[in-house]
Order: sequence, then C-alpha cells, then structure tokens
Amino acid sequence: MTQYDYDAIVIGSGPGGEAAAINLAKHKKKVALIERYNKVGGGCTHWGTIPSKALRHSVARLIEFNGSPLYGDIIRSASLTFSDILKQAQSVVREQVGLRSSFYDRNRVDVYYGEASFVDKHTVQVSQSDDDLLKLSAENIVIATGSRPYRPDDIDFDHPRVYDSDTILSLERNPRHVIIYGAGVIGCEYASIFRGLGVKVDLVNMRDQLLSFLDKEITDSLSYHLWNSGVNIRNNEEYDRVEGSNDGVIVHLKSGKQIKADCLLFANGRTGNTDKLNLKAVGLEANSRGQLEVNACYQTKINNIYAVGDVIGYPSLASAALDQGRIAAANMLQEACNLRLVEDIPTGIYTIPEISSVGKTEQQLTAEKIPYEIGRAQFKDLARGQIADTKVGSLKILFHRENKKILGIHCFGERSSEIIHIGQAIMQQKGEGNTIEYFVNTTFNYPTMAEAYRVAALNGLNRLF
Repeated sequence: MTQYDYDAIVIGSGPGGEAAAINLAKHKKKVALIERYNKVGGGCTHWGTIPSKALRHSVARLIEFNGSPLYGDIIRSASLTFSDILKQAQSVVREQVGLRSSFYDRNRVDVYYGEASFVDKHTVQVSQSDDDLLKLSAENIVIATGSRPYRPDDIDFDHPRVYDSDTILSLERNPRHVIIYGAGVIGCEYASIFRGLGVKVDLVNMRDQLLSFLDKEITDSLSYHLWNSGVNIRNNEEYDRVEGSNDGVIVHLKSGKQIKADCLLFANGRTGNTDKLNLKAVGLEANSRGQLEVNACYQTKINNIYAVGDVIGYPSLASAALDQGRIAAANMLQEACNLRLVEDIPTGIYTIPEISSVGKTEQQLTAEKIPYEIGRAQFKDLARGQIADTKVGSLKILFHRENKKILGIHCFGERSSEIIHIGQAIMQQKGEGNTIEYFVNTTFNYPTMAEAYRVAALNGLNRLF
C-alpha cells in the first residue's frame, strides 16, 4: 500500500477549503492546507465578503445617523471618507484571520504558504516565497482555490484610476464620481456604498434590469431606491473602450455615449483560480471561466481530486462553499455520496437596503403554472420598524393556494439577510409543518422585525376565497 505524507491536501483556505480541512482533521485525518497568500482566509476574508460587508455596515450606520431626527438638532451631519471606513474593515479582517488561524492550530492542520501546482494526481508542489520547492503527497486532494475578478485584456488595470473589486480596497483618495461597470451583486453593493458616502455614481448595466435572477418586484424596489438615492443607472449599455488620463477615466459606450469620472470600478464577472495549478499533469481541464466540473460528490473526473466553492461555479456563495467543503469531506470519509446541499439556498445581497430571498420567484411560479398567493408585510407598519425609524422594507411570502405550502420568501430592507432564515427554517420542515399557517399559529416576541411573518401570513390568508 502506497504511503503518502497526508491523508488529504486542501488547496485554498477560503470557506470551502477551511470547512473541508477542519472536517477531515476532526475525524483524525492528517491534513495539509496550502494557501498562496501569506495569511489564511482566502479571497472571502481579504478582498471579498468580509471587507465589503464591513464597508457596507459602516456606510449604512452613517446613513442611519444622518437621517435620524434624534440627532438632527445636535449634529447636522457626519461624514466619512472611503479610507476612513477601510480602516474599520481591515480591523475586522485582522480579527477574522486570527480566528481562522486558530482553527488550524487547534485541529493540527499543517499550513503551507505558497503557490500550489500538481505533479501527479497524488502529489502537489508548493513554490514558496524563498524559491524553495516543496513536494507533498496525499491520498485525496481538494481544490478550493476560489475566484478572482474577471479582467478583459483591452482594459488597462495597471492604470492608477482603474480598479476591480479586489484592488478597490487599496483606494486612498476619496473620489467625487465613480463609474461602476457591471450591475451584478458586487456592482450593486459598491454602488450603495459609494453613494452612501456622497460619491456620484454611474452604474453601467449590460442588461435591461438589475439582478434579474431575483423576484422582479424586489429588483424594481432596488432600482427605485438606488435611483432615489442618486445613483445613475444606465441599462442595456456595453463599453467600447476605456480611456485613462491623469485626472480621471472616460468610458466610451457602444451606444456612442461617454462617461467621465475620477475612477472606474470594473465589476463584471469572475474567473476561477485554476490557471497556475498545472491541471494538465492530472488530466483535468477548466472551462473558459477557469471553473472545474464536478459530480454530486464534488469529485472531478479524477476520483481522488475534489473541488468546492467558487472554482466550480454556481452558486458562488461563501455560505454554499462552507457546506460544499464540509460535504465533500464527509463523502470522502464515508467513501460514499450521501450528503447534498439544501435545495433552497438563501441569497443575501448587501446593498443598502439589504435583499435576501429563498425559494421560487413569482416569475418562476407563473411559468410553472403553480397557483400561488402572496402575503405581504411593510416594515414601516411594524412597531419595531417604527421604533427603529425603518421606513423602507417589506417581506413577501409566496404560498400555494390549495395546500398553503410556502414556495418562496423575498425580503427587502435592513436585516433582510437575518430575517430570511426564519422562513427558510419553516420551508425545510416536512409534512404539514411548512405551511404559511405556522406563522399565524406561533407566538413572536413583540415588538420585533420577525413579526413581519405573522403580518404577511394573515395578509396572504385573507386573500384566499
């Protein structure tokens, strides 16, 4: 029997890699983790989810403070610069790195820093900063290398006024005007952040509406609130070329329009980090987006090599990557394929206001000819909403007209990503436990935002005849 250095090697320390490594280690497996950066946490911790959500939190609190009548007579307005809120975000990143490092220490996972590449299907070479080449072998290997912002060749990202969603965290000046190209989740989140800081924002969208995968009523609400806050949304536009200068950037659109601003944030798509793995050595090939194909067990076509997280594409969520890593490790340990992700994965979008949803949209239910009804609650009508001066926000529950089963939940407003989980938990119940009547028959703390479920349930049931 071949003797390997480790039972498993995990490449990448983001959510998927961390979950896989820790789960294996807790089951007494000898695990090595390889991280290309000089600290653990992956893109999620250093450039993606954690810093952007920390930025968003600071800006949302600033907006809340300036809009509160409680402080209006004391302090007319407070202001922050982008660099001010970056300092707070970086302190959160440091805390996260310390916490995540302790996980590996406590579970005796060996961490190596350097660029990983395959030698064969059981051997990985690590190129370390001191030019030493280290070879490690293992029975199983997990690829959890994540993704990076897509950079088209015809845009000069070396220009000091052109950024992607990673490099924007190095922005030192406080821009007066920013162009955001790409109105996906990242683009919309940063549009909210910059506009909350008083920066003029042009949001260039290649489609005819924002975030078309969401319920249309929710996307319409987001579009209205971005527009109402002063964001200039340009739908159905594509860039022809980007012209950089000493004092700004001009984006030339294919429609003939030109937009000039202090800087450009290009946020249009992501690419899997597979280009330096030497996949050919093991007979693997990534698609045009740098992503790997896996089966239901998260195995690639090489049965001892697994892949999880952004590197396999949809749903490209940190929450899903955590579960994928945990499930891949469990399947590896059991030498079976028994575990799956939950069917209804919640989506959290940290715009201002927040959006979160789980289950079907109205458009999907209509296309599938499923008879549904809607229950609604407005945050401004809730006692807790009035106490917190929450004027914007709503909860929408979609349920089957006949059996009253919950089919989808869509939330718009502050704390949406927290509120959604109450509904998600009920949707996951079996039998008759997942009907909208649960929210009528249970007792909620009062006053709370969670009470929106009872209000929405009563509203929906009143529509039945």
